[in-house]
Amino acid sequence: MEQNGYAEQKLIDNTRLMYILMLVGLAFGVTAIVAVVIAYINKDDPMPDWLKTHYQFIISTFWKGLLMLVVGAITSIIIIGIFILIFWTVWIIIRCVKGMKRLDLAEAQPVPNGWMFD
Repeated sequence: MEQNGYAEQKLIDNTRLMYILMLVGLAFGVTAIVAVVIAYINKDDPMPDWLKTHYQFIISTFWKGLLMLVVGAITSIIIIGIFILIFWTVWIIIRCVKGMKRLDLAEAQPVPNGWMFD
């Protein structure tokens, strides 16, 4: 019984690390790539359903964030991209902080593939 609790705690710690890597990715993009690779490698491992939603959320955040980053970079020539990049930064921070909060409460992500902050 205690070993299951230990295994689940390791998964929770791993998930927290991925959220932190996503946040650090705002300054050093490679860490966000590391986070999504970890998520993809481990997403099919046996774990509670509520925790799987966090892996989906991290993967979704990465790909949607990358899309916003590319669109923002391309359109920064016409000023609107600067606002997209600012929104992208705030969006990543809010999603990761809310994700870690739900992780600490052992709650599932309600809409893991959604665009907003759910």
